[in-house]
Amino acid sequence: MTPMTKVNELAHTALTVGQVAEQLGVTVRTLHHYDAIGLVVPSGRTPAGYRLYTVEDLTRLQHVVVYRRLGFALEEITLLLDDPSVDVGEHLRRQRAAVMSRLDEMRDLITAIDRAMEKEMSGIKLTKEEQKELFGDGFSEDYADEAEQRWGETEAWKQSQSRTSKYTKEDWAEVKAEMDATNAAFVSAMTDGEPATSERAMDAAEQSRLHIHTWFYDITPEFHRSLGDMYVADPRFTKTYEDIKPGMAQYVRDAIHANADRAAGQQS
Repeated sequence: MTPMTKVNELAHTALTVGQVAEQLGVTVRTLHHYDAIGLVVPSGRTPAGYRLYTVEDLTRLQHVVVYRRLGFALEEITLLLDDPSVDVGEHLRRQRAAVMSRLDEMRDLITAIDRAMEKEMSGIKLTKEEQKELFGDGFSEDYADEAEQRWGETEAWKQSQSRTSKYTKEDWAEVKAEMDATNAAFVSAMTDGEPATSERAMDAAEQSRLHIHTWFYDITPEFHRSLGDMYVADPRFTKTYEDIKPGMAQYVRDAIHANADRAAGQQS
């Protein structure tokens, strides 16, 4: 086989510098640089002097690309690739181990970023200790996450996030005090035997609505009616009230409905 025949065969089986650059996502300038420093030297040339890369050249270049993405310096890569005791399989194992290590680092970083984002976006600028101090076991991050999933696109949710993002610990203490006072009003009416349709029970329901309206989001009596239904439909909401006083969840729900009916009658 003549030298010219070899060149012709290589030209048909190898890739040009432009083809290699497109296939591996590197620039032609980078390939020229790798050639100049002896890192990846193409095995052939066309009669016109253009570089031609064989399969073996591409394999070496692929290792270079991976090592570079892992942050290795070109000098380090040269030493790794020119080590006669290391084969292609060993390079792949090393690269995989390095990538897995980076994945672990990235997962930790993502977790840290997520926590920072949650703290920034949650609207509650309190530490977990402060949350427990104010709300006891009634505050659950799981509830907050679920609420965002269910209502995150609603105007009420956006309004609540906008308002609460500015609250201080003192503001939250006032929120808690008002909430406790509202619950106490319900309990007092229940203990005195007042029906859920009584003025006292309806006034407690209105107090509850205004608490939400003032601190979190705009809520009409009709909107509040739907919220009251959740107090008996969702066992977790039910438990919150039942832990205060047995039968309270249904009582609060009925009082909210009565208050909404009262408001509708006043408007007609």
